[in-house]
Amino acid sequence: PYKGRDGHQDYFNCINRSKRSIELDLKQERDRSVALALAAQADAFVENFSPGVAARLGLGWDALSAVNPRLVYCSISGFGQTGPYRDRVAVDPTIQALSGIMSVTGEPDGERMQLGAPLADAMSGMYAAYAIVGALHGVGDSGEGRFIDISMQDVMLAALGTRIVETLSAGVLPERSGNSNPNRVPAGVYRTSDGERINIICMNDRFWGALCAAIDREDLIDDPRYRNMISRRDRRDEVERIFTDAFATNTVAYWSERLDKVRAPFARVNDYAEALADPQVAHRGAIRELDHPTSGAIKVVGPPWQMTGPQPAMTAPPLLGQHGAEVLSDWLGWDDAQINEYRRAETA
Repeated sequence: PYKGRDGHQDYFNCINRSKRSIELDLKQERDRSVALALAAQADAFVENFSPGVAARLGLGWDALSAVNPRLVYCSISGFGQTGPYRDRVAVDPTIQALSGIMSVTGEPDGERMQLGAPLADAMSGMYAAYAIVGALHGVGDSGEGRFIDISMQDVMLAALGTRIVETLSAGVLPERSGNSNPNRVPAGVYRTSDGERINIICMNDRFWGALCAAIDREDLIDDPRYRNMISRRDRRDEVERIFTDAFATNTVAYWSERLDKVRAPFARVNDYAEALADPQVAHRGAIRELDHPTSGAIKVVGPPWQMTGPQPAMTAPPLLGQHGAEVLSDWLGWDDAQINEYRRAETA
């Protein structure tokens, strides 16, 4: 899976655009000394080896902070650098399972389900980035480096948000609710007459009025049986049947226009191809085309933000070691003779 037309991994391409690559064998003293020299010039260093591996390679926090006291050093691992699970092997699905998020994912009478995307991996990188930015600010104030210990398990607990609050505050275990919502009615995925699906959720009474108007049932807006969230929740089956029957009478395009007009929250349920072809995605320039050195033109997902001011150019993901000479020159000030001598020694 993930293989591009030349065997280069599409997944690698997507997450490594705008990066440079230098190839180092960290078990060799010569390459390890290069890594130390680079760390001495760096603002931040990130590693996601198993706990203890970086230190055994001579690239742990103690070694790197000794050559660069202002360094922000970030370690990302499954369970952090301490604790009873420190040495456990962890990958995204196992972290999902342990965090409890699978217990609230899936149909009420079905199995606990994994999410459809590697959320633990992605969120761990995001929280690491937040922590690094905060630490860099602290270094600017104090001049002292920081060690950051990111646990994927901790990250997933933070990502659970409001779903875990009930358990924290009252010991209540949230249940799986599939596409519905335990507190909001109507909410879920509804079939349209053309076989497509549309998602809605009624977050408050204003949206209740909008949804009723969209399906030409204004008579329901002030009906005492459905007037507030509690009464609608008590009559969940009745309310869901009303909207299920209504959406089945016309196409997803028709309902999208109607729901948009009354400003109700809704979305067509897209597959990935449909999501990528969405006109809002095109307008935002979320998908970029880059010129890869071996694959030619490739498409990748760009940064999920817009920002004023000058923007760095987005570049293609690197080949392994593609920028070795460039990095040695830019970061360490090596000249061509030093780089060539290094390469000869590496070949030997």
